[in-house]
Amino acid sequence: MSVQPVEQGEQPLSSRVAHIAGVLASGQFPTGDRAALRRMSLDQPIPLTFYRFAFRHLPDGWERRLPDWVTLVAGMAIMSPHIHRPDIGLGKALAQAGFSEARLERLLAAQGDTRRTLLLRVARFAAAKGTAFNWNDGANLLLMTDTAKREQLHLRIARDFYQNL
Repeated sequence: MSVQPVEQGEQPLSSRVAHIAGVLASGQFPTGDRAALRRMSLDQPIPLTFYRFAFRHLPDGWERRLPDWVTLVAGMAIMSPHIHRPDIGLGKALAQAGFSEARLERLLAAQGDTRRTLLLRVARFAAAKGTAFNWNDGANLLLMTDTAKREQLHLRIARDFYQNL
């Protein structure tokens, strides 16, 4: 089941996610910048490091969805260097790492800032467990606006979670 992303910019979201993960995991990426991106939170001013990163690596129009892109970049930075595994969906990765069903339910039911906060917690959990996952799922959780497609995404994540418990 394929879920099409909302934000595509000049390249598909999946390519953008892979690019961001590659940049953040690269040994060439400044450690101080990565640390600043990891520390970002929704209740604090956005560091200049994020804007420099955004203008270089995010799609045109990213500023219209600023909280979502801040969350996406912060979550991926938290998980660096083991960020993106296109072959392991979010549900499967969380099941294999021992994530609780109740926490997954809260994530999938949440919206807005609550969803962003919970996705950052997922990134911290996955990083602590050394588990990478397909960040296209994380990006779509944040950027998907079509209700039916979002529900398809939720269904796929839940199915992958329960099939891998």
